[in-house]
Amino acid sequence: MAPGRLGAAVLMRGAVALLALAAAPASPAALPPGSTYVALGSSYAAGARIGAAAPSAPVRCGQTVNNYPRLVAARLRLDLVDASCGGATTEHLLHAWNELPAQLDHLTPATRLVTVTIGGNDVHLVGDLARAECDPARDGAAPRCGRPPLPTAAEWARLERHLTEVAREVRRRAPRARLVFVDYLDMLPARPCASVPYDSVGLARARATVRHLAGVTAAVARREHAALLRAGTLSRGHDSCAAEPYAVGRSATGVSWHPTTAGHAAVAAALVRLLSDPG
Repeated sequence: MAPGRLGAAVLMRGAVALLALAAAPASPAALPPGSTYVALGSSYAAGARIGAAAPSAPVRCGQTVNNYPRLVAARLRLDLVDASCGGATTEHLLHAWNELPAQLDHLTPATRLVTVTIGGNDVHLVGDLARAECDPARDGAAPRCGRPPLPTAAEWARLERHLTEVAREVRRRAPRARLVFVDYLDMLPARPCASVPYDSVGLARARATVRHLAGVTAAVARREHAALLRAGTLSRGHDSCAAEPYAVGRSATGVSWHPTTAGHAAVAAALVRLLSDPG
């Protein structure tokens, strides 16, 4: 190529590169103080009864002042909009729930961080886990309730569709936001104990549901190019039978079958580490 044409080609490539840089959105990894953070999810995000009730939050949602979204917002000096609510399903992220707007309606183009902890209620996780609190059979009588049932294939398929829709709606409504799925803390031990009084078959069924929920969440996060915080993995060594549980089964002091104060603190610390990684 002639020198003149070579120089023109180099200039053209440089101009195209500059235009591409100018058109590209700012890196979603950058979270300067004051950035808007919207937390979406169920009671595992709201922090059911782990501290004082959060001011100005809907009473029925059970948000507390030391849930993981508030700990992260305080640590990174973010402007938090906490839309999480106890009992929520993916349907309540996508659509209004009685007097509450769809959780996704709290997003704006200015939102820079979105966390999502949802799905357990779609497959009736907590209600089914609580079956371990049923009275055992005595004197030949049947137990008051049976082992946790497995969610149906239709329920799993609907959950995956809804999680995918949530991810795409976040991208549409808040294109500059960093999206992080935070899966569920896991209280289930390898063997039954006083706070998780299943027999071995019931415990295996419950663990299968928890694993499947984590797998669906991970698959959607990977397919939709979202970040994933594996809170269930954080629970290893901190199940309901451990000295410092991150989530508990049967509890006389807190909410049964839910995360503890220590669990929310651990999730918050891991999330801050994840968000501090520009990659």
